Amino acid sequence: MHGFGRHRVLVGATTLIGEGTVRGRLLNLGRYPGLVEGAGRVRGELYRIDDAQLLPAVDREEGYNFVRRRAAVTLTDGRRARAWIYSYRGPRERAVLIPAGDWRSRWR
Repeated sequence: MHGFGRHRVLVGATTLIGEGTVRGRLLNLGRYPGLVEGAGRVRGELYRIDDAQLLPAVDREEGYNFVRRRAAVTLTDGRRARAWIYSYRGPRERAVLIPAGDWRSRWR
C-alpha cells in the first residue's frame, strides 16, 4: 500500500485503481501483514500493472511465505474486479489477528 516500504516496487509501473476489500482475515506478522483464508474482509489497494515485467519482481519481493492467487475485489464504489492477491502460507505462531482487516489500523 501507498506509504509502506514495498510500495516502491510499484512506482512507475502501475496505476492506482482505488481502495477495496477482499474476503479473508489479516494477520500482523510483525513488520508486515499476511492475508489468510477466513470470514471477514481485508482492506487494501488495487493497482493495474502497466509493465508486464513487474509481476515476477513483486513475487520475489513478497517472498516464499506468500503465494499469488486470483480473488474478487470489491472497490469502495461498489464495482467488482478480479485481481492478483498474495496469501500468507508461512508460520503463524507469533501472528496476531487484526480484527478490522486494515493494516493501517493495526495499532487502534
